[in-house]
Amino acid sequence: MGERADPIELRAPAKINLSFRILRRREDSFHEIETLMAPLSLADEITLQRLEASGSVEFSCDDPTVPAGDDNLVVRAARAFFAATGRGEGVRIELRKRIPHGAGLGGGSSDAATVLLGLHRLFEPKLPREKLVELAAALGSDVPFFLYESVAFCRGRGELVEPVPAFPALPLLLLKPPFGVPTPWAYSRWRDSQELSGIRYTPQQWEGLTFANDLERPVFEKHLFLAHMKTWLLAQPEIAVALMSGSGSTMFAVLRDKAAAEAVGARARVELDPEIWTCACETRAGTPPPSTGRG
Repeated sequence: MGERADPIELRAPAKINLSFRILRRREDSFHEIETLMAPLSLADEITLQRLEASGSVEFSCDDPTVPAGDDNLVVRAARAFFAATGRGEGVRIELRKRIPHGAGLGGGSSDAATVLLGLHRLFEPKLPREKLVELAAALGSDVPFFLYESVAFCRGRGELVEPVPAFPALPLLLLKPPFGVPTPWAYSRWRDSQELSGIRYTPQQWEGLTFANDLERPVFEKHLFLAHMKTWLLAQPEIAVALMSGSGSTMFAVLRDKAAAEAVGARARVELDPEIWTCACETRAGTPPPSTGRG
């Protein structure tokens, strides 16, 4: 198929939930939430290349476990963009995964939002931001957050986004065991779950911020190892805060000194599990981008 113009390279950041509160189950079967989310320096890498074939979406990924068809949010995002704009061209998408699956780090949602932003940059249809947010919200509750490229409060089912323009860069260590947690399952167990004895669920305070996650209760009930990880992390002198991100299974630790990340990660593999994936990174405050178009 014919190609047009030079490809563009994009970074799709991971996220963590610095706080996550569930308010109630809604009539539409979603849950009403309040969460403070932050994009990270850890990111997937995406290349977009224009194609001449109208509406064509070609997708490839370096991770063979990622679905390549319409089950993939990236493919669905591209198809939604072309349906909304009526562009007479197509796109080739190459995805290089750096964010693990089932981790509570928003990798798939970030990839989809980044493709929407990248296609808007590539084809310049002058869609208003509200339209992009509408397309993103139809793909998933976390997808709109990534359009703003900023720390943000998210409400509703996650689609109501309020950027926080000034935010400190927090040094982090991410730790993920060799299993994931399905988000729908975690939500389904929230109401009837119980706290485990000896595990800290109360909010943690650090540098004027409050860290808490209501999904720790149901997830820890099933995955006792994650509760043990949190307790272990909080006992390490280098760590100020330890919390599960989203529905897990990633735990994140806010470091008192970012230089300690390697040592804590190595200690975790010795004392917890040699197969734990670790990543030293930091939150990225960013700034809300200008409006994408009129309206």
